[in-house]
Amino acid sequence: MMHQIHKDNHYVPKLYLKQWAKNGVISTYRLLVPNEKIPLWKTHSLKGIAYQEHLYNYVVAGEQTDEFERWLDREFEAPAEEVISRVISEQRLLPDHWRTLIRFAMAQDVRTPARYREFVARQSESLESLLNDTLERSVADLELAVSEGRSLGRADNTAAEGFPFNLAIDRQPDGSGLLHAHTIVGRRLWVWNARRLLTDTIKKIPMKDWTILKPPPGLSWPTSDNPLVRLNYHGPEQYDFKGGWKVQNGDILLPLSPKHLLYTCVGNRPMIRGTTLDHDTAQFMRRIIIENADRYVFSTESSDVHLIRPRKACAKQFMAERSAWGDWNREQSEAEAKLVR
Repeated sequence: MMHQIHKDNHYVPKLYLKQWAKNGVISTYRLLVPNEKIPLWKTHSLKGIAYQEHLYNYVVAGEQTDEFERWLDREFEAPAEEVISRVISEQRLLPDHWRTLIRFAMAQDVRTPARYREFVARQSESLESLLNDTLERSVADLELAVSEGRSLGRADNTAAEGFPFNLAIDRQPDGSGLLHAHTIVGRRLWVWNARRLLTDTIKKIPMKDWTILKPPPGLSWPTSDNPLVRLNYHGPEQYDFKGGWKVQNGDILLPLSPKHLLYTCVGNRPMIRGTTLDHDTAQFMRRIIIENADRYVFSTESSDVHLIRPRKACAKQFMAERSAWGDWNREQSEAEAKLVR
């Protein structure tokens, strides 16, 4: 049966953001604005923020599909809604509940525009040489097998299943052929990689040693359009956001509500669930959540966000980003259609 395609892909789920909303709207601090006259804080409906049209909807067999967003909803978002409610109401969490929260956190880590840009930058540097090396090695293995009169057999590599690329052979005058592999560093490859991480890599992520932390009285946790923080911490002024899920002593945190922070320090015994942090530690946690934001910070109170992350007012950059996103789906769809020709 045909279904209505989900055009507005929310990269931060509404079921998550509603924890910071009041009467269906959420207070938003924008980090890039066209001019200084824009108020520091504006309210938006949950439906009208943290989404991009066709962010995940790639072209397959000549048609656009929203199967990835539906998969995210089915496997990660919907199961987490009830568990987040349990966290907020201070109910007991069973091992399966913790597993659901951690899966939700990892899914949130890979699906934002900020992560897309990181992925494209990384693949633009390394993917071509990786493809060339893989192709050369595969051809060499095939030639050796032919020369020895044996079959290569079928490789069992489910991790590479669905990798978006095609092969073409240029026939040479001497009867030989030149083999080319083509792919495009863009939406389709990003979605493939995100699914691989959430299907295979996620099995290797420890599902224990997590906790829920609370801020002291007078403070609350904000969140953002890039809410999962992977922190490499070396000191109060020596840290970055390039940590990993299995990096020893790496801090991973995700606000679940203004009063609940999902947290782990990899390889370390967790604090007791419900621990209230001291004021200085909580202020630092707030700071890194805000610094890790991409374009939006969400909070139930404005407080000092503008002091931690002063916004940028630039009409040229603002309009350039708006134009780029306006052309996003057309450009990505055209590239995806060419890849399968």
